[in-house]
Amino acid sequence: MLALHWDGQRLRLKRSYPTPQATESTALVRVRLAGICATDLQIFKGYMGFTGVPGHEFVGEVNEGPADLVGKRVVGEINFACGACAACLQGLGRHCSTRRVMGILNADGSFAEYLTMPLANLHVVPAIVSDEEAVFTEPLAAALEILEQVHLQPAAEVIVLGDGKLGQLCAQVLHLTGARVTVVGKHQDKLALLRQLGVHTVRLADWRPGKADLVVEATGSAAGLSLAIETVRPRGTLILKSTVAEPHTLSLAPLVINEVTVVGSRCGRFPPALRALAQRNIAVTPLIDKIYPLSEGLAAVKRAAQPGARKVLLKTSLKQV
Repeated sequence: MLALHWDGQRLRLKRSYPTPQATESTALVRVRLAGICATDLQIFKGYMGFTGVPGHEFVGEVNEGPADLVGKRVVGEINFACGACAACLQGLGRHCSTRRVMGILNADGSFAEYLTMPLANLHVVPAIVSDEEAVFTEPLAAALEILEQVHLQPAAEVIVLGDGKLGQLCAQVLHLTGARVTVVGKHQDKLALLRQLGVHTVRLADWRPGKADLVVEATGSAAGLSLAIETVRPRGTLILKSTVAEPHTLSLAPLVINEVTVVGSRCGRFPPALRALAQRNIAVTPLIDKIYPLSEGLAAVKRAAQPGARKVLLKTSLKQV
């Protein structure tokens, strides 16, 4: 099968990568669309020390598996948990100590024509949700996870740092709560998308940090954490969304002095995300930059890494083999 492969040093397009095989507990899924995420770009900088097929955002069609799933469009949660450890028994499979993570840790991902996924991780996509919408399920679930982790007052002052794909989704989710949301970013075209949805925006060059009740750090850069610490009020809450390969070098004393609550926020549950997409509560397709065929995957990754790029998607076709 056709696949993009990262060997730890270089990303290559492989035309004869081994096709994975379904088992009793997994399904073989033909990928229809895959999204290139900021985390994927960090992997190419050394994040997690991953090697293999990258990619963890996808919508596909079950090719082999249980009869009631074959032919169904699906998305899949990316953490492959053991199901038996203390974390799993508490419903925290996303934090299983021996988990594999699709396209990130010890498991091939979605930048390929096929992938295998545990049956327990699959979710059928509602017919009303298009492929171009469904491919956003994973990042939208991550944005919705914020509401699982913190209780947000309707009148709260919220700052989202970063106007990238995840920052946009976080802003839309938080805006639905009635909170006063401001997105700080560098790109006028991206900020314009949010203004059309009624979200207040400001360019980073024109902004002076205030003291917000909740700050979401979604810049995708190591420098974003320092700015977030400067922005959150005493006894406020700081949500960390960025995963970056480079180390942070800064004083954490202000977090102690100001008694700031710091919340790491990663993956979320898929059912709420699929419901939000089906109900058209979140606008995702305006975030799409361009769709490339998988055969042009290297060019797609190059485009995704350019400053200001929106969501770049990979479209697979068996005719490319």
